[in-house]
Amino acid sequence: MGGTVAVTTDIVHMIPDKLWEQSGILPCTLSVDLKVAEFTVRDLFKLAAGMVIESVNASGADVPLVVNTRVIGWAEFEVSGEHLAVRVTELA
Repeated sequence: MGGTVAVTTDIVHMIPDKLWEQSGILPCTLSVDLKVAEFTVRDLFKLAAGMVIESVNASGADVPLVVNTRVIGWAEFEVSGEHLAVRVTELA
């Protein structure tokens, strides 16, 4: 009798605030999705340090911001000191 249960906003409001506070420590994976056109296994085998891989995204274009495989918004790349960073531009 397996199946999925859709969580509606009505159910979310029934969960005590204490449980939401406790869930704040749970780990999640945050990533940005940068698409590369026509990337093949052959290209993968040819990868080497120093290679530049061109993205299909235009310079400055927003990229999907993903948490645990779900798109939660959009972000843009920027340089922060010596680090590459993303600035959140929109939440879904």
